[in-house]
Amino acid sequence: MKRSTLVTVGAIVVFGAYLLYSTLTSQKYSCTVSVTYQGRTGTATASAASEHDATQQAQTTACGPITSGMNESIACSNTAPTKTECKTL
Repeated sequence: MKRSTLVTVGAIVVFGAYLLYSTLTSQKYSCTVSVTYQGRTGTATASAASEHDATQQAQTTACGPITSGMNESIACSNTAPTKTECKTL
């Protein structure tokens, strides 16, 4: 292989490793949330830098498959979760 090709591949690998490292180190909490909306239940897990953000993202994800349309999605996201479990990563 040419030297320039090796340098390019090396730079891409280093950049990818940096992105992976920075993404994984910023995730401090992991939360699993269950939501019941209009008789349907959804459960999802999300991780984020804060417990509040992880809970909010998990609830939004849990509401996705059990709602239809933006109005229901917003209403579901404003519903209190039926179960929340968080842990520190």
